[in-house]
Amino acid sequence: MATVVERERKYSGDAGFRLPDLTGCGGVATTSDATALDLDAVYWDTADLRLARSGYALRRRTGGHDAGWHLKVGAVGGARTEHQFPAGPEDAEPPAELVALFRGASRGRPVAPAARIRTRRRERRLLDAAGRPLAEVAEDDVHAEDLVSGERQAWHELEVELVDGDEALLDAVDERLRAAGARTVPVSKSHRALGGRLAATRPAPADPAAAPVVDYLTAQRDTLIGHHAGALGGDEDAVHDMRVAVRRLRSTLRTFRGLWDRAESEAVRAELRWLGGRLGPVRDVQVLGARLADAVHAEPDELVLGPVPARFAERFAADLATALDGLRAALGSDRYTDLLRRLDALVEGPTTRVRPRWVNRRVRRAVTRFDDRLDRALAGGDDTALHEARKAGKRARYAVEVRRPAAKLVDRFKDLQDALGAHQDSVVTREVLREQALRAYAAGENTFTYGLLHARQAAVADRAGPALVRARDRARRRKVRRWLTG
Repeated sequence: MATVVERERKYSGDAGFRLPDLTGCGGVATTSDATALDLDAVYWDTADLRLARSGYALRRRTGGHDAGWHLKVGAVGGARTEHQFPAGPEDAEPPAELVALFRGASRGRPVAPAARIRTRRRERRLLDAAGRPLAEVAEDDVHAEDLVSGERQAWHELEVELVDGDEALLDAVDERLRAAGARTVPVSKSHRALGGRLAATRPAPADPAAAPVVDYLTAQRDTLIGHHAGALGGDEDAVHDMRVAVRRLRSTLRTFRGLWDRAESEAVRAELRWLGGRLGPVRDVQVLGARLADAVHAEPDELVLGPVPARFAERFAADLATALDGLRAALGSDRYTDLLRRLDALVEGPTTRVRPRWVNRRVRRAVTRFDDRLDRALAGGDDTALHEARKAGKRARYAVEVRRPAAKLVDRFKDLQDALGAHQDSVVTREVLREQALRAYAAGENTFTYGLLHARQAAVADRAGPALVRARDRARRRKVRRWLTG
């Protein structure tokens, strides 16, 4: 299976639109002759179109240079990850490798042919002065059919996809195309083909007072699903973003718990905690391993005594393998897909009607709790209390994020979290260094470097204290909290 990152933009034009000369755009020196291609793609989805609704597109395509099974993840107009798998002539179902990647988006439900799209394509390459391909421009005559409703459509569109070029090239081409009368297309071909049925799946609008919370919860649910495939492969950014989405979901369900059935929302929170417990070890090992590798590398060679880098690499490789096995088992389980279905029911179902200022009162309560915990922790200077304050700070920040006028306070809370995080990272790192030193001592190895790194981390904690007080004071200025009293 091959995985590529696709960066493209789509356009449409009126009947008389003609592709303009694109030479001079972002280093384009010449354009290749057009190549004609006939593409025939069948898109698969669940009965309720969960793949399309989650930003996934699964197709089996014939024709072109990359015929086979394709799974695209991401929104049109940005970077999309495409997983490609060859298809045999007798393939009747998508391969298991792809099924695992979209299992979260499908909620574990079966997929079947949903739409067929046939495209007559005229493809040109934009080349630089050395003949290097910078991008491909495709002019497509499209004929689409919804295989369930029978609805048919036909249209003409342009695709500009990067090869060796950059975003500046896309911007330059965009300006030239717009000047010629082109308009951006915000959806993929498959979304357009399934547009009628997709419209019917949209949930009813939320109660206006609760809408900011529902919108926030929906965005975090979608983020979680969107990073399923990357997290399954152990991608660091995907694991991080999925973990943060889980935290935000749990925190939002807690802060605004009066909007849903209490027993169900708490049950979903418990299952999200289970999922976070599988994501956390992977991310923690990735971060800690990188931090200690960098710390050792920063020391002069004469201060690194014994096989310290090798010991760290050995430990964290084993820990990461174990953590990834646990995460992959979770993402492939029925428990995971059941959690997603229950989360869908909360996100897309009705909420309790609340008063217009109910959300603001809940946000204020979360902020006040954080303020109180932080003050007590700073007064006591206890590591455990500071860690608990850090968790309360995350809940407060996530609550504030629900409110759009709160960008400045969100930024101040981020600074606070950074300071609290530096302290907690020091605590965790020192404990790991102590464990490694004990192992090295038992093996008869020199432990000097572990002690040195331990002292460096203690200094980090000492510096974090004053930074934390400054960040706290900035986060409490009246001008960034004024909206909380509204």
